[in-house]
Amino acid sequence: MRRRASRASTVSRAGTVGSRPAPHRSLSTVAVLAAAGLLLTGCTAAGTAGDSGSDGSGKTAADAPVKVGLVYSRTGLLADYGKQYRDGFMAGLDYATKGTGKVAGHRIEVTEQDDAGDPGKAVSAAKNLIGKGYKVLAGTTDSGVALQMAPLAAQNKVLYVSGPAATDAVTGINHYTFRSGRQSYQDILTAGTMLGDAEGKKVTVLAQDSTFGQANVAAVKAVLGAKGAKVGSVLAPPSATDLTPFARQVKAGGPDLVFVAWAGSTAPALWTALDQQGVLGAGKVVTGLAGTASYPVFGAAGSKVSFLAHYFPGAGGGNAVEKAMLDSVAKAGGTPDLFTPDGFTAAQMVVRAVAEGSATDPDAMVKALEGWTFDGAKGEQQVRAADHALLQPMFVARLTGKGAAAKPELLDTEAMNTVAPPAKPSAG
Repeated sequence: MRRRASRASTVSRAGTVGSRPAPHRSLSTVAVLAAAGLLLTGCTAAGTAGDSGSDGSGKTAADAPVKVGLVYSRTGLLADYGKQYRDGFMAGLDYATKGTGKVAGHRIEVTEQDDAGDPGKAVSAAKNLIGKGYKVLAGTTDSGVALQMAPLAAQNKVLYVSGPAATDAVTGINHYTFRSGRQSYQDILTAGTMLGDAEGKKVTVLAQDSTFGQANVAAVKAVLGAKGAKVGSVLAPPSATDLTPFARQVKAGGPDLVFVAWAGSTAPALWTALDQQGVLGAGKVVTGLAGTASYPVFGAAGSKVSFLAHYFPGAGGGNAVEKAMLDSVAKAGGTPDLFTPDGFTAAQMVVRAVAEGSATDPDAMVKALEGWTFDGAKGEQQVRAADHALLQPMFVARLTGKGAAAKPELLDTEAMNTVAPPAKPSAG
């Protein structure tokens, strides 16, 4: 694929459930070379019968390009996640178009915009793209951004495919919004599979007393509490550096499952305290597996923790789609990681929307995606028609090795229907 133009610099954040590394700044060489407004020539599919007329460039709708706006985190606190998504999207376009750059005579023109993790900037960029005739928007690393982009898509009747943003509120938010990644409910359900029958079981959420920590407590209560578990919490002040008292408090409670939701630079101290106080040997301890940069955080405790995992390279069992994604990203100089499949899946969805829907009519695109079952990098996936939830496999893993040598090992794969969130009819 040929690239032209340049892209702007910005910043972003993403929401996750479970343990996550401290936000850090990252600006890779690839990211530096990509500045706002980069136009990538790929391809897409033909419009529906009846598409006609000119787009003002002399081309008729039968051969005019399909313009896609990719609004995501290229710089800032979650730039690494944004890059993973972007690399996956480009690999997905190549895969979905069979490397031809053409689908029924149409090209896909992708304009990249960096939202800086700022909903206002994202909305401004999206409005500008929509004003230029873009019918498809994709991206969004940050949940707060996604919740502002979705209403804009509905107001302007354009297709919007959200990316790594994990908030459950995106599912079913409106007719025009889809997601290409997992949602928090799927994380919690994956953790619940490690508990077995939840009825009467004691679950303790260990977290910081912050918005992030309290949200995790609420999520575990909503999901596992509804299944009969007795959910409590141990919350530490975000400023706490001596975490031994909190580890002891967890141990004294004798829980059947400890769900750890922790963010920030004190994570290594937390896992050391839990190990030293015998929490990791007393029962099941589970947390979310973030990107590869977070693996060394767990130290010697890593092999004693059960990880719920959205994705890590190899989790898909080496299926043909995953192999194509890994090979394509590596060939382009990228490194596959946690959110690479989110971008890859988004590209598959965009190509499907145009190939089986329309090059110009978002309502036809929506119809083409609803109920679609397909093979993705994670395995079989389905776009649920009722609320546009993306049903997908989730994984259970453990870490082997320490420090830079730490690697995830797949323990179990939970089928997409096992960890499917409850249906939430679209708000319209």
